[in-house]
Amino acid sequence: MPLPLYLLAVAVFAMGTSEFMLAGLLPDIAADLGVTVGSAGLLTSAFAAGMVVGAPLMAGLARNRPGRSSLAAFLLVFLAAHVLGAVTGSFPVLVASRVVAALSNAGFLAVALTTAVPLVPADRRGRALAVLLSGTTAAMVAGVPAGAALGTILGWRATFWAVVVLCLPAVVGILGGIPAQPAPRGPAGGPALRTELAQLRRVRLVLVMLLGALVNAATFGGLTFLAPVVTGTAGLDQWWVPAVLVIFGVGSFAGVSIAGRLSDRRPGLVLAVGGPALLIGWLALAVLAGEPVALLVLVFVQGLLSFALGGTLITRVLYEAAGAPTMAGSYATAALNVGAVVGPLIAAATLGVVAGHRGPLWAGAALVAVALLVALPCRQVFASRSGVPTGPAR
Repeated sequence: MPLPLYLLAVAVFAMGTSEFMLAGLLPDIAADLGVTVGSAGLLTSAFAAGMVVGAPLMAGLARNRPGRSSLAAFLLVFLAAHVLGAVTGSFPVLVASRVVAALSNAGFLAVALTTAVPLVPADRRGRALAVLLSGTTAAMVAGVPAGAALGTILGWRATFWAVVVLCLPAVVGILGGIPAQPAPRGPAGGPALRTELAQLRRVRLVLVMLLGALVNAATFGGLTFLAPVVTGTAGLDQWWVPAVLVIFGVGSFAGVSIAGRLSDRRPGLVLAVGGPALLIGWLALAVLAGEPVALLVLVFVQGLLSFALGGTLITRVLYEAAGAPTMAGSYATAALNVGAVVGPLIAAATLGVVAGHRGPLWAGAALVAVALLVALPCRQVFASRSGVPTGPAR
């Protein structure tokens, strides 16, 4: 894989740390800013909402600009938003800072996905995507648990400063390692924006985006409220929260690796095996969450299955949106973050019912069940690889 892919993965690591770190910080943030844990969960939804809006918006604004300068600009805005989040004492301002961070993150990821695709042969998009997403899974293995531990020792604000520090070498790496390229997005450089947006009328593309949103809703809904399950339902000490996040992250890394190897050639196999297994896993986790050993094993399994399935669906979005070379990455980003908005909202609504802390786990099972019902009559979409030409490089 080309070196620029790994440089982009470093930046995705910093952003992934920020995106997922709140899973272990919500109780502390809620106590410090005087809101409920359920309300603090809106920080995750606010971030995801910014990603949904920002992905197509930022990609559209950046499509006529060189990829390197766009990536650096988005990353610098992301850094500034975390400085604001680290110093504010207002919950509304913190929410606003998360939205700004999400807009810049969405723009970065959309441009990064579009930049990465032309760097590899058309039949290796899944492998390229796996390298890019390894930044996210590395964040879950190392960045997020470290953030949770840092938050426990020094307070949640220290984790925001840590993200700022992580962003600095990423900016340097992008400016020094991504080749300077002219803006290729005028009429002579590829399809018009209207033509690319028209790809959203394709039923196959919308179907894959919907499935990605449903799977990610289950993942984010469960992950956002995993800390109360660990300390409440399972009765473990608070220090187990970062350990459980590490386990989930290791599973997600394995899942992305599987998706990288199979999503180009055998997407139907991943869906047929991984989908039912993911449903069974959420059901088992909801039932056995009070047993610490079972909890630890199932958290690993769910990380693996969630990211194997989610990574494969992202790859399918890029294949199905081949007619939108500058916007395909934004479609994938928006689809997954629709799930990241809806998932925590549904999960938060279940906290006040009889299921208690287990409610988000039951909700995850329900969301995956809906995804399987949607996918069942449309198996032909995943029956074979959609080998399609790539767009021009950024």
